[in-house]
Amino acid sequence: MRIDKLLSNIGYGSRKEVKQLLKTGAVKADGKIIKDAKTHVDPAVQAVTVHGETVEYKEHIYLMLNKPAGFLSATEDSVQKTVIDLLEMNDAVYKPFPVGRLDKDTEGLLLLTNDGQLSHQLLSPKKHVPKTYYAKIEGHVTEEDASAFKEGVELDDGYVTKPARLEIIEAGERSEIHITITEGKFHQVKRMFEAVGKKVAYLQRISMGPLHLDESLELGEYRELTDEEVEALRNAEAIEL
Repeated sequence: MRIDKLLSNIGYGSRKEVKQLLKTGAVKADGKIIKDAKTHVDPAVQAVTVHGETVEYKEHIYLMLNKPAGFLSATEDSVQKTVIDLLEMNDAVYKPFPVGRLDKDTEGLLLLTNDGQLSHQLLSPKKHVPKTYYAKIEGHVTEEDASAFKEGVELDDGYVTKPARLEIIEAGERSEIHITITEGKFHQVKRMFEAVGKKVAYLQRISMGPLHLDESLELGEYRELTDEEVEALRNAEAIEL
């Protein structure tokens, strides 16, 4: 990779700014000063430093965020805060994006990555990667609702959902449930409950395929995925509900 592209990608400025930095002699590879922006380096093999500090470069970044309410699942917005605003600069420079979306008022597991291939794989309708949510529902959730969800319910626009698994944790005037779906229509969980005459009062995603929300993460906190977690996501299989 060209040295100017490498340094620009990890936040040392624009290509023009990086060229100015190179001219100062501040950049070295294996102890040798690099001033030509076209010089190719391999950060996996060579020790690249800027002002004596080692540059850490990774092609892809994989982050698990415990998304709080009030943030858009987007990379930028001119008015509202996005999940990218929750990242430290040294992670944001890799330009990660949300894999799928959580509604603004929905909390929980959100995967952020710059790996377009993995994102496409996880969101592909052909894969049917399951997503599980915990929810509080205004209204008494019944086994009849669970049966309806298993068959698929008709949403307000006439779309009939794919089968979903509804588990009742606690039934009552405000029921608590787990619901697993394999698609991601707009406001899907909320609209599914509206289809059976109930309303979602609180929604939290707790898993996506083999990836489960790390309970040690407070709202707004995130961490990098382990190599094992990334590999599990790559091998995520469709399930029948």
